[in-house]
Amino acid sequence: MYKSEKEFLKDYDSTRFEKLSMTSDILIVSVSSKDTDNYRKTDKKSMSILLVKRKDYPFKDKWCLPGGFLNPKSETLEECAKRVLKEETNLENVYIEQLYTFDSLDRDPRMRIVSTAFVALVDKNKLTEHVEHASWFDIIDIKNRNNLVDIYLDNGTEKIEFTIKKVLREKTTDRYDFVIVNNDYLAFDYPKVIISGLERIKNKISYTDIVFNMMPEYFTLGELQQVYEVILNKKLLDPAFRRMISNKVEKTERMKKGEGHRPSYLFRYKKNERD
Repeated sequence: MYKSEKEFLKDYDSTRFEKLSMTSDILIVSVSSKDTDNYRKTDKKSMSILLVKRKDYPFKDKWCLPGGFLNPKSETLEECAKRVLKEETNLENVYIEQLYTFDSLDRDPRMRIVSTAFVALVDKNKLTEHVEHASWFDIIDIKNRNNLVDIYLDNGTEKIEFTIKKVLREKTTDRYDFVIVNNDYLAFDYPKVIISGLERIKNKISYTDIVFNMMPEYFTLGELQQVYEVILNKKLLDPAFRRMISNKVEKTERMKKGEGHRPSYLFRYKKNERD
């Protein structure tokens, strides 16, 4: 019988447990603008995610989310995610939150690797660089058909599509498990991470101000409405949208001119006093 914890730890044999590796993976989300043919209309916006093409096995030449192995002696999972974000995009002090832990037994063919995924929301105007083998993919379409979700991505030269099945886990809490039905382009179980992150953002946009982490400092209400519509994947009526964001933004004296339409006042995020 040990008399103290110090004595217990001195004799403790940690080799009796199986070892595993931990990674932090990041779904980096922003908003892109596409030029329209009609000079009177505001450029069309779409959500974008940053993917990295793998250069080595496993999943060589497949696209994946930025990620890295945790140093168990020197960093937490969030610190690992922030380090990866800095290495991949040179960005610091951006919005980042933990999403889920993905621990399927067969998610990595090398060994047992458990991944904790994070969501980072960034303003692409602040992104001056990213690693050479990374690319922004626009989310072109998300189609829901019964319990299946088809997601289509495009970076201008390559297209990615995958299908996820939503399986209801708990009816009282509306919780779902995600099963990959079709995936030929993404490494590991990243389709699950992507749909989990997109649903998290969609759910939080109605009761938080996270959307402004993807906006520049100054924007028109039309631009902001487009971002809401892209995230929610539906058209919003102007009056309803204005009520939704009325206490979140403030009008400035700045004007957006040109682009073939009447000058519009620019707004900015109205921070609460506690911020």
